[in-house]
Amino acid sequence: MAILRVGKKKHKETGFDAPDMIDLNDGYESPKKKAKRERNREYAVVTYFFLFLFVALIGYFGWILFARAETIINSSYNKRSEIYAQRVQRGSILSSDGEVLAYSKEDDDGGEDRIYPYGEVFAHAVGYDIKGGAGLEDEANFYLLRSHTFITSYLANEVTGNKNIGDNVITTLDAGVQEAAYEAIGDYRGAVVVIQPSTGKIIAMASKPSFDPNTLESDWDDIVGDDEGDSPLLNRASQGLYPPGSTFKIFAALEYFNEKSTGESFSYYCTSSITKGDSTIHCYANASHGELSLKKAFAKSCNCAFASLGYEIDLPSYRKLVEKALFNDSLPVSFAYSKSSFSMPDDPSDEELMQTVIGQGNTLVTPLHMALVVSAIDNKGVLRYPYMIDKIESSSGGEVETFEQKDKKRLFSKKSSKTLREYMRYTVTDGTAKDLNVSSYKAYGKTGSAEYSDTLDLTHSWFVGFAKKDGYEDIAIAVIVEKSGSGSKYAVPVAKKVFDEYFSK
Repeated sequence: MAILRVGKKKHKETGFDAPDMIDLNDGYESPKKKAKRERNREYAVVTYFFLFLFVALIGYFGWILFARAETIINSSYNKRSEIYAQRVQRGSILSSDGEVLAYSKEDDDGGEDRIYPYGEVFAHAVGYDIKGGAGLEDEANFYLLRSHTFITSYLANEVTGNKNIGDNVITTLDAGVQEAAYEAIGDYRGAVVVIQPSTGKIIAMASKPSFDPNTLESDWDDIVGDDEGDSPLLNRASQGLYPPGSTFKIFAALEYFNEKSTGESFSYYCTSSITKGDSTIHCYANASHGELSLKKAFAKSCNCAFASLGYEIDLPSYRKLVEKALFNDSLPVSFAYSKSSFSMPDDPSDEELMQTVIGQGNTLVTPLHMALVVSAIDNKGVLRYPYMIDKIESSSGGEVETFEQKDKKRLFSKKSSKTLREYMRYTVTDGTAKDLNVSSYKAYGKTGSAEYSDTLDLTHSWFVGFAKKDGYEDIAIAVIVEKSGSGSKYAVPVAKKVFDEYFSK
């Protein structure tokens, strides 16, 4: 090895510091050693990669175990549900006022029959537990097949091979209000959704046509064979999509309030029609409303006034307001629903602008969504997320788990919501919803008549609103009566029957 030392030794003859010797091989790495070091680096990278995958896998299993297990097991498609069903008799579903909506009993062959005492009335809300399940039967599947039977009884049943009784699901549904809503729709197709704005509790959710869950298995082929798109299995309350008609004027009014603070600066003279470019809009039944303030135009549901209003508001801001209210977005619910849609070009034609503002155009909405909108308006602009499962109890009545919905979202400003409540009240006292102007409670609302075909004169009938009474929680409602007529003639009476029932308890 060649070495040159460099140091600070004194040269014997000159006396100067002489450099010590330097190792000329210092820093030199042989090819063999370098290759080995590169291989070690590759091994380290692969080791750390697989270590990361292992940690990620453990984390994923932990998330499944603690955060998602209940949801996965809850699926009626999960084979594990069948194992639970072999050991546990499915629990009961009850209304908030103690009525049994679904229960199981053993048949003569040792099997299990599911009984629905109210038949068609609760069919869409409660659902069924065959063919994958639907409604609360599907949503609460895990709880219904989980048993908190007293420990001695539980062990005795395990030893003897008898089934334990599953837990009971207590819903937010009110049996009396649900019956009133279902019966009020009459022979029409339609839906009703009732919600407590301050809590998010769904009090009623009715849909027609309905089906009898007691005979659904034998009726299944006939029901699903419906080629007209009107299957009774469709829950119109949460899955039916309709043009909102004049109920959508709520959004144009809110946008005007946001921009102008109040509606005081608006005025319009209605002669039954308005023409912009090549497009003409008529008021319902060609009514001529005369001189109107915005408040009166809202109460009288004047199409012409609101078509004119569309030219006074900022359209990008209007679109943001609508989309903030969950159009083109997911709804905060755990059951099946259809997504409401809103579409208007950045530079709309006169026809597109006027039709959109009055609730026609390309806008489609579910009754559930409109119930959420008016619920937020009543609750000072804040939406409490809706839910139908209130608590879980053991078969002996012991409380197992409670569900209080704390999630919320601000949809509208507090100030604009307050002004709109005044307009909705005026609609009841002096407008199209006068049949709700009663002394036993205080109602607020907006009617709508939505055209559903260019070739038919009939319209879908809408009412959305809420009502108050001292000593009661407020309730918000959305009513759709298909192919009937004006909102004031068909939807308002449905809402009145529901309000009358709720505030009579």
